[in-house]
Parts: sequence; structure tokens; C-alpha cells
Amino acid sequence: MDQIMKLCILITFLTTINFINGQIPQRFTAQNPCTAKGTCHECIQTPSCAWCYDPLFNASARCFQPSFPLSSKDEQCKEEFVHNPDNIMSLLSNLELSKAQQANTDGGYHWGIGYEGSRNQTDSWEHRGSSSYGYGHGGDGQGQIVQVAPQRISLKLRARQSYSIYMGYTQAEDYPVDLYYLMDLSRSMLDDKEKLSSLGDQLTYTMQQVTSNFTLGFGSFVDKVVMPYVSTLPENLAHPCEQCAAPYGYKHMMTLSQNTPQFSRMVKQANVSGNLDAPEGGFDAIMQAVVCRNQIGWREKARRLLVFSTDASFHYAGDGKLGGIVKPNDGHCHLTGEGYYSQSSSQDYPSIEQINLAVKKNSINVIFAVTGNTIGVYEQLAKHIEGASVAKLEKDSSNIVELIKEQYEQISSSVEMKHNASSAVSIRFFTKCLNASGTMVNTNKCGNIKVGDIINFKIDIEVLQCPKESKDRFQTIQIYPVGINESLIIDLEMLCECECEKPGHKYYQENAPACHHKGTSICGKCYCNHGAFGRNCECTDDEVPKSPKTVGCVPPNSTTGIECSGRGTCFCGRCECDIRGPTESIYGDYCECDNFSCERHMGELCSGESHGTCDCGVCRCTPGWSGPNCACQQSDAGCYPPDVIGGEICSGHGKCVCGACVCADTQESRYSGKFCEKCPTCPGRCPEFKDCVQCQMYQTGPLKDPKDCSANCTNVPVPIPVDTVTVIEENNEDLCHYTDEDHCQFSFVYYYDFERTTHIRAQQERTCPPEIFVLGIVFGVIAAIVLIGMAILLLWKLLTTIHDRREFAKFEKERMMAKWDTGENPIYKQATSTFKNPTYAGKG
Repeated sequence: MDQIMKLCILITFLTTINFINGQIPQRFTAQNPCTAKGTCHECIQTPSCAWCYDPLFNASARCFQPSFPLSSKDEQCKEEFVHNPDNIMSLLSNLELSKAQQANTDGGYHWGIGYEGSRNQTDSWEHRGSSSYGYGHGGDGQGQIVQVAPQRISLKLRARQSYSIYMGYTQAEDYPVDLYYLMDLSRSMLDDKEKLSSLGDQLTYTMQQVTSNFTLGFGSFVDKVVMPYVSTLPENLAHPCEQCAAPYGYKHMMTLSQNTPQFSRMVKQANVSGNLDAPEGGFDAIMQAVVCRNQIGWREKARRLLVFSTDASFHYAGDGKLGGIVKPNDGHCHLTGEGYYSQSSSQDYPSIEQINLAVKKNSINVIFAVTGNTIGVYEQLAKHIEGASVAKLEKDSSNIVELIKEQYEQISSSVEMKHNASSAVSIRFFTKCLNASGTMVNTNKCGNIKVGDIINFKIDIEVLQCPKESKDRFQTIQIYPVGINESLIIDLEMLCECECEKPGHKYYQENAPACHHKGTSICGKCYCNHGAFGRNCECTDDEVPKSPKTVGCVPPNSTTGIECSGRGTCFCGRCECDIRGPTESIYGDYCECDNFSCERHMGELCSGESHGTCDCGVCRCTPGWSGPNCACQQSDAGCYPPDVIGGEICSGHGKCVCGACVCADTQESRYSGKFCEKCPTCPGRCPEFKDCVQCQMYQTGPLKDPKDCSANCTNVPVPIPVDTVTVIEENNEDLCHYTDEDHCQFSFVYYYDFERTTHIRAQQERTCPPEIFVLGIVFGVIAAIVLIGMAILLLWKLLTTIHDRREFAKFEKERMMAKWDTGENPIYKQATSTFKNPTYAGKG
């Protein structure tokens, strides 16, 4: 017992001498995040830290920064015992992009796989950041179409270290297109069917102008043949309506083929049917058309289009219970030899999420070609299905050819990158799109792409945290353009643990001599058995009394002499720190550190785990954040106006401070807004959105031609129609009001969400003045003039008639009152005199 006591006192004395000589400089350096890490895996999960697993290493901290200056050679860990894993990237497949060399106009950049980010001085990379690998390395791409390069890489990555890789995308010339037409054949779609059967040749001819490698397929659907969707009376099952065939769920009628006459023939031969309720069983049909790849004939290397044509809404998961169907949809293919969906009456409708997962997995672009009465419902649906779009179908489907061509051009002229990484991995996309001289923007979308254009993406990958399960530390990440069955596959291994921490390793030894046979030596550090303690398990509770005053527990040069910083108990020259709780801890050789005494922002320690962690009273910010409380965003990406490629920081009217715009206040004008885009005399982005809102909402304006609209409005979000446009102040919305060429007034608002995505709400119907019939007015004026003239003439005639009659009546009255005979004038005398011969009697 006395010998053990003497040994402990000797160790304590030697430790004290080391402190006095200044042999432990790192522990008290607040800027060093490594020294507080007590295990090898915690150490390598901290950026820039390395672990020393030398059993004879006697310095205070085994976890250290290789670049940190040490005051003594005694503290140097021998190089062969330093575990400082490197980020390693290996290129597995990198076929050349189709026509990449002819179309490469990026202004001198040589894009390919590379590395960009922080690394240790001793790193030895298989592929270093100074090297870049062009599209022609890693294999021969002759004889096949390649739109994504590279195709596969292997990446070993440490936690919380950002690593950059580069990939390219191009739209290949004459890329194959598979188009499967899925049609609602309920009774109301009879005229649509007839029209489609006559347009088969025109559809093929139009699509062959886009690509010579074009295939066409056909399928139809009605609804589940159970009540209450379909009448199950025997006579109704045979003929549910006039000129109707028996109802069915979904039927695959024509495999994808270049046989256009067969398509027209199959459409013409298809019989319409009838059901009871308004919604249709389209979700069943979509699921089968997507997952039955062999039966439908989807090709591996082709852009796949599924055109869904209907004039009604849809049933979805849960609606099957109305018909007594409770078995969930399994998302598998169930087509009979005749092409019918065999589980239509046995499985429920699929959910929207099931449809989305199936579409993503099979890289299919769904085009909802629907009539105007249901377009609002399908626009909301398309937001939840990756790569889906909506177009308005005429009542008789007469515009189906133009619709498909426009939607294809809109889909193929843009690219949107997606990934399937778990929440433990952060992936961010940066690109210049087609603006080679501009700055990189934090976005995964680009528009206005033509055949041969190359879009280069810089992809930042970071392991945010190491999963608890070891199997979850190996992930296969797929980065892909939406709707294209090509991708960059990353075989990611997270470097989260040390081999020397596993039993069986050379430096994993139980009851190790270095630990006085009272503990296990793991990566050079002793982990004492129960009852033993000390740096090398040299002390036990029975052998050493608890000393109230031990020099090894007081920091060197301490003026207070407080043991273990007043937050622990000293045992055998070593501090045992107090236990705070499950999330708060006190640590350090002298209990001088903790993880709860850092600055807070908005009530959260170091602004939350996603921004930083508290280490020894100092916030250790994650990449991209800085400041004493990690609330300051280092990236300027949040200061660029969204959807403006090559735009200036804060619209050129302010500075980016902590990831947010601080607007300038000049004598000329005072700027405001999230991106300093507002001022008393500034129009904002209203003129920028005006033409696109007009063509997307009302099919008017300078871009009313659908081709011009789809080509120029790729970066403008489709407006959300509302009856009345009102400004929501909390969203910091901007109101725009215009009068168009038809003298109609319309309004819309635009705003940005937390992810800097632009949203637009627009007035559903324009406010137009009453229609003026100019021709009617002209004829009306002429008629009025004629009528007024005739009225005046009639009035003149009437007045003259009345006057004449009055004069005549007056004359008659005066005549009647005359006292002489009107037949003889009393004063008239004839010119001759007549005498009578009295003797003449008229005889002889």
C-alpha cells in the first residue's frame, strides 16, 4: 500500500513539474477545438484534428491539430502513430459527354472531377484539387449517348468537411423519346378519342422533327369495377351507357413502338365506358404504366414521357375504402396477358407519394393534359410529383399534338438536379448556367438550354453528422437530372471511426500493461476498469484516499488555486468532472471546458446545431457560418435575387452582411426589400414578370405564342391563380398592376420564401371593360339619323296637315255664314241685254 501511495505521489509530482515547465499549451487555447476530444472517433469527426495512438505518448491531449505550433518536441507525436484520415476521391467511370467538345463554350474552364475545400498539410489524395478531369477520361463513350459526366465516383469523406466535385450536363442531339399516351375513356371523352385516332400520324411526324428515335404507346383507364364507382347491376356491367363497353380499371393496349398506324388503329378500336362518380381511377393507371417497364416497353436510354389525358379529377389512397378495398397499393406491376390491371378491385388507389417515388425511380416526366375545369387541381398535384407539368387540353383534344410538342420543348430546354442523400449529408449545387462570364449561383436549375449546350455544376458535399449505426455510414448517393435516366453515382464512405477502436486491432488491448493491467488500451489511451482511475489506471479507490488538495488538479500559473476549476473532484492527481445532464457536460484536464456556456442567438446555443456547436465556451461554427454565435452566414448566395442569372449582390444597391442584404441609403434614393430591389421610384421585378404572367395565365401579351412563353419563362414560376389578389405584409410581397392591349386590368404579387424561391399569385380572370360592338354603334347611329329624319318629316307633315285642316275648316265656317248665294255674283252683269217679244209665242 505504501509503495502504491509513493508511486501516485511521484506521478503527481512529475505532472506538476510538466505544468510548471509549460509543457501543455494546447488545453488552454480556446481556438483549438481538438484538445477537448477524448476519443479517437470524436477526434477525427472534428475538422483539422488528428489522433495520436502511441501508447508511450505522455502529452496532455492525444487529439491535436497538426498545424498547431507546439512548444516542446516532447509533445510531438511520432508520424507513424498519427491517425489523420484523408478525404479520398476515386474516379470510377467518366465517359465523354455527347458532343461536349464541339459545344464547350465555357470560356476556358476545363470542368471535371476535382477537389475544393480545406485539407491538412499531410493529405495524400488519389485525385488532388489541382487536377481536373475532363469529359473524355475514364472510358470510351463512343457508340452511346452520354448526357451526364462523370458517371460514378468513390468518395471517402470526414465529417463536417466540405468537399467539392464537378459534373457536367448536356442535352444530346437526337436523344430517344418514349411517349406513352394514357387516356381516360369514360363516356365524356368520346369526342377526344375520335380526334386522337385521326392525329396519330401528325403526332408522330411532329415528334420526329425533334428526334428520329421516337416510340409511341397507348393505354386507357376508367375506374375500379366495384360500387360506388361503377354500377354492378348485370345489365350495367355489360352496357353502362349508350355506345359503351364494359367498364375496367386500366388496360395496356399498345407497347411503345414506331408503328404509327397501329397507334391510330388501337385508339380508334378502343371503346369508351362509363362510371358513376366524377373522379376516375387514373392513379391506378399511372402506377401500372410507370412500374410495368417491360410490358410498356420503356427504354433504358430515352427521355420518357407519360401523357395523362382526362377531363375529370382522380381518386387517391383511402378512397378505396368506400368500395370495401382496404389493402394498400403495393406499387408493383400486376398486368395480365391481355394487358388488364388484375388487382384493380383488390388493392386501394396509390397515394401521391407512391406515384412520386415511382416516377422518380423510373425517371419519367408526367404531362397532365387536362381540360380547363380541372386544371387547377392538377396544377396542385404536379407540385408534389417530380418532373410533372400541366397543360390545358381542348374539350375535343384537338390541340394535343401542339400541347405535347410544347411540353416536351419546355421539359428538354431546362435541367433540374436532384439527389437522394440522407439527412446526414448536405449537398449544395452551384452553377453559372449558360452565363460563362457571370458568378456562380446557388441553384440546381437552368433554363433555355439547346442541343449541345454544356451546363457545369459545382457540388459541395458535406457529412453533417455521423450516423449512429455503422451500416448507415456507407451510402450510395445518386445525383441526377429530373426526367433523365442518367446520373452521377457517389459511393460515399463516412470516415467516422478508427480501426484501433475495434477489438482485434493491434492497438486494442485488454488489461494492457500500459494501463497497469487495470484497463483497456484503445488507440493508445487507457480506459480503466471499474474501481481504477488515473491517466494510466494507476490508482484505485481502495489504495488512494480522496485527497482534498492535489497539485495535479490545479492549472499551472493559477492564482486562485481552485481544484478542477471548482467543477469537479480531484482523485489521484486527476480531475473527475461533475456530471451536468444528458446534453450538458463539463470536461478538460481541469474541468475548465463545457458545452453550454457559449453565446446564444434567438434562444439557441450557437444558433442551433445546424449552425455550430459549443466547445469549451466557444462556438465552433459549421462551414458556411461564422461569428461569436454562428449566426452570420458566410456565403453571399442568399444576397443574390433568385431566378436572376448573373444578377448583382443585393441588386447592386447594398452589401451582403452575414448572408443578408444591408441596403444603401443614398441621396438619390432609399433602397429596401430583401434584395434591395425596392425604392420609391423603382418598378421592382414587376416588368420582368409581366409578360410571363400574361402568357401563362391569360395567353395574351407579347409572349402569347406558347413556344415563346415556354422558351422565355423557364425561370419564372407558374402563377398561382386566385380570385382576388391581396398583399400579405408578413411575406414582404410586391403588388403589380397592369392594363394590357385589350384594355383589361390584371394584378399579381410576387414574394420570396425562406429558401429564396420566387412565388407569384395572379388574378385568375382579368377585369375587362364591357365589349363594344363598333359596327353595331355605326349602324345604330346611321339608323338613328334616318329615324330622326323620318320623324322630323312626319312631324312636319303632321303639322302642315293640321294647319291646312284648320284653315279649311275656318273657310267652311265663313262660307256657311255668308248671306248671299255662292252660285251667283250679285254685282255681276252680263254684257248683253235681252228683251221679250210679247207677241211672239215661240211658234213658227
